[in-house]
Amino acid sequence: MLLAGGQGSRLGVLTSKVAKPAVSFGGKYRIIDFVLSNCANSGISTVGVLTQYRPYLLHAYLGTGEAWNLDERDGGVAILPPYATQTGGAWYAGTADAITQNIGYLEMQDPEYILILSGDQLYRMDYEDMLATHKANNADLTVAVMPVPWEEASRFGIMNCDDEGRILEFVEKPKEPKSNLASMGIYIFTADLLIKTLKEDAEDPNSSHDFGGDIIPKLLADNKRLYTYQFKAYWRDVGTVASFHEANMELLGAEPAFDLFAQDAPIMSNSSTRPPAFIGPKGSVDDSLVDNGCTILGQVEHSVISADVYVGKNAVVKDSILFPGARVEEGAVVINAIMAERSCVAAGATFGSADEDTVTLGDDAIVEKGE
Repeated sequence: MLLAGGQGSRLGVLTSKVAKPAVSFGGKYRIIDFVLSNCANSGISTVGVLTQYRPYLLHAYLGTGEAWNLDERDGGVAILPPYATQTGGAWYAGTADAITQNIGYLEMQDPEYILILSGDQLYRMDYEDMLATHKANNADLTVAVMPVPWEEASRFGIMNCDDEGRILEFVEKPKEPKSNLASMGIYIFTADLLIKTLKEDAEDPNSSHDFGGDIIPKLLADNKRLYTYQFKAYWRDVGTVASFHEANMELLGAEPAFDLFAQDAPIMSNSSTRPPAFIGPKGSVDDSLVDNGCTILGQVEHSVISADVYVGKNAVVKDSILFPGARVEEGAVVINAIMAERSCVAAGATFGSADEDTVTLGDDAIVEKGE
C-alpha cells in the first residue's frame, strides 16, 4: 500500500499543481518511480496507490503500471483515491485512515502480509529481505529504520530497541530524543493484525489515525511483537527544497551517492519517448544528466536537465534542476535554482545565485529581465 497523496507544501511552488510523488526528479524520472521500481524489483505484483492531492498527472503517469511490470491480470497497480460512501466522504485524515478507508481492497486481496510505503523517498531496497527479517522474528510489525544525525532526530519517529532489534519504546518527533534510530515510514504488518487494529482505531474519537502517532504506540502498549529492520544504504526524504536539490546533485559525478544505472535493480519510468538531446556547435555540458528531447546551445554545468528543456545561445545553467519543458532563453543565467515544468527565464535575465539558498520557479512561471 503506497501512500502517494501528500501535498508536499514544504516544496513550495514545485507542488502547487502536482502531488509530491509526481514531481520531476533526476531528469528522466518522477519521485514515485523509485518506490515502484523497488516493488517490481522485489517481486511484489500487487500495489495499491493511495492518491489525494492534485492526482490527475499522477493518475495519468501510473497508467496500467506496465512501465514497472505491474500490470498483471490478478494484481498490478490499483489507484485508490478517497471516495464517497452512504455516510459521506472526506479526504484521508491521516496515514492510518488512508489504509482504513481501503480495508475493502485489502480484504479482497486477502494477503498474509501488508507492506506500507511512502511515495516521496529516494532509495533502493529489497523488500523481500525485510520480509524475511519479519518472518524470522515472528513479528507482528517490522519497521525499517536507520540512524540519523542527532540534530535531526526530533523530525522523525524515534525508537529504542533491545539487542535483538525488538522495539521497546517509540516516540513520534520527540523534543528530546533518547536515540537517533529513526523510522523510515516503511512498515510490514501481519495482515490480520493490521486490519483488526485499523478497525479499532477508526472507532477511537481521540485518535489522529496516524501510524506513528497512534497505531505503533497502541501495538506497543498491547505488548505485540514489534521489530526493526536496519537499512544501511542510501536513503533521502526529498520533502524540502534543500533536500530535493541536494538529492538531485548527489546523482552527479563519477561515483554518485545513488547509482541510477545499477543493472541488478533498475529504476523504471513511464516517461514518454523523445528524440535524442541535441548539443549545439557552441553548446557544452559538463558533469550533468540530460534527458531526451533537449536542445542545449549554451553552457550547462553540474545540473540535472529533464526532457524537452531548451537552453539558448550564451545562456548559463549551473548547479540547477530543470523540469520537463523548461526554457532558459539566450543570454540568461540560472544558478542554484529549480525550474518547474514549462517555466521560463527570459533572454538576458538572471535567476538564482551561488551565494544564496536554492530558488524555485513554479510551473509555467516566467522570470523577465530585470526582475
